[in-house]
Amino acid sequence: MTDPRRALVLFSGGQDSTVCLAWALERYAHVETIGFDHALGHDSELECRLHVRSELHAKFPKWNRRLGDDHLLDLSSLAQLSQTAPTRARADAMKSGGLPNEFVPGRNLLFFAFAATIADRRGLNVLVGGMCETDFSSYPDSRDNALKALQVALSLALDTTMTIDTPLMWRDKAQTWALAEKLGGDALIDVVVEHTHSCYVGDRSQRHTWGYGCGLCPSCDLRRKGYEAWLVS
Repeated sequence: MTDPRRALVLFSGGQDSTVCLAWALERYAHVETIGFDHALGHDSELECRLHVRSELHAKFPKWNRRLGDDHLLDLSSLAQLSQTAPTRARADAMKSGGLPNEFVPGRNLLFFAFAATIADRRGLNVLVGGMCETDFSSYPDSRDNALKALQVALSLALDTTMTIDTPLMWRDKAQTWALAEKLGGDALIDVVVEHTHSCYVGDRSQRHTWGYGCGLCPSCDLRRKGYEAWLVS
């Protein structure tokens, strides 16, 4: 049965957020999307967002009536945060904890706070994000406990129930590919391969069996390994 609630998906145009969007469209009565232009790195994911939405609309008629508006917020000020030099002690602590130098502490908390504001104005009461503790346990703001606490804080601050759903939280990348197949079969797998983008360096010139990317960065490596593990599962 369709959940009657209305959802807002944090949608970057990458593999994980695309699978989350499909998951939400299959589950909720109405779904909108939100993206953030944070001026960090490349624009490849942002450029893919509308292509993915268009493909989902064209290839999955059952989701058409549920897919609502898209919102894009300018959060370029995040680039200023990333350029703020950490103290030597903090830089050493981040490095020992597996965090990259460009890590912006609490960035996901900021994304959810902005999304919650839009959701409240739009009459939406579920926020869906692709955070995953299985693959990215070193990122504190992607952890389940942090997001559960944020859900409580947002609901209190907005004086309304705001739910945070993270369908990939306990799935590895192979299981994410499997979920895509379960939700939309070969058609959704094709959308993920051809139209999503997760490469850290923004390379769209190389097409692999698992999608586009440089093939060398940690994101491409994770995506490739997950794809190969899914094929043999």
